Amino acid sequence: MTLNVGIYGKNLDVKEDVQDYVEKKVSKLDRYLQGLDEARVDLAHIKSARQAGDRFVAQITIQGKGVILRSEERADNIHTAVDIAIEKIQRRIERFKGKRLQRAERRSAAEATTFAVEEAVEDEFAPIIARRKKFMLFPMDEMEALEQMNLLGHDDFFVFYNAQTNGINVLYRRRDSTYGLIEPEIG
Repeated sequence: MTLNVGIYGKNLDVKEDVQDYVEKKVSKLDRYLQGLDEARVDLAHIKSARQAGDRFVAQITIQGKGVILRSEERADNIHTAVDIAIEKIQRRIERFKGKRLQRAERRSAAEATTFAVEEAVEDEFAPIIARRKKFMLFPMDEMEALEQMNLLGHDDFFVFYNAQTNGINVLYRRRDSTYGLIEPEIG
């Protein structure tokens, strides 16, 4: 199965040579992790960056059955930003594979959970809600949610379906670097 690569530019005209370069690099990621379906590459040029080394941004998001991983890097040219982001996502893939193997050893494959995310959908007609995001929730325990939160690079919070309590929970990082868990109840 081949990896579908979508390349999007923001304040940047993605030329054919850059597109070919990115597709060549990103399409090789499915060698590191089986079951990847889609990769989204967002390239941006930030004119008002404080440092010249932060002007070009490459964000790579890969997803497949049971995984979504993201990396973002900045550099002084787009090729360097893509290369560094690829290296970072390869490290995240290796980390994910290692944790997945450890988890598989602890429990049977029948209890394994999956996680999938749909694209963010922006709603232009609602002036109060600037962005809407829909995603699929699959059952996972708190430790898996913490792991997924770190793998995604989400520093503030993570929403998940808690398999132990059969409810939607929010995992968040507290100011003292510990984590909190919100378990909403209908009153």
